[in-house]
Amino acid sequence: MSPLRKWIDIPPVWLAACIFIAWWQKTYHPIGLTFGPVWADLLGGLLVGGGLLLAALALSEMRRQRTTFMPNEEAGRLVTSGIFKRSRNPIYLGDAMILAGLILYWDAVLSLPLIPIFVWVIEKRFIQPEEAMLRRKFLADYARYAQQTRRWL
Repeated sequence: MSPLRKWIDIPPVWLAACIFIAWWQKTYHPIGLTFGPVWADLLGGLLVGGGLLLAALALSEMRRQRTTFMPNEEAGRLVTSGIFKRSRNPIYLGDAMILAGLILYWDAVLSLPLIPIFVWVIEKRFIQPEEAMLRRKFLADYARYAQQTRRWL
């Protein structure tokens, strides 16, 4: 993988692309559909805030454990503490929450399919290869962790 592709093909870039598409849709093709008055704004804000909090907690725990948070880099440790007790992928879950929250907040109804598309891309491009790498490196510890902790929630 080329150095440029290594830095472009990362989850935040995929998230930014989906956010841009949703913003573009709501700005240039709103078509008059909405999720409703206040509740969509409130739920959207809660999802964005919750997603940012999840990502921050996960990054903090990974930093505390002195392991990488970069996709496709070999982890120094298997992190199973903190927020990782609840989700094996709290950063990706947070990303999906941020995307969903912005779509709700912007009333970007036509952009709703971006959420499952984003989740699918993240699973195929990042989660599955990362889990295979962790499975090879941490063997029984990872198998036990994967059995006890769900991938998303």
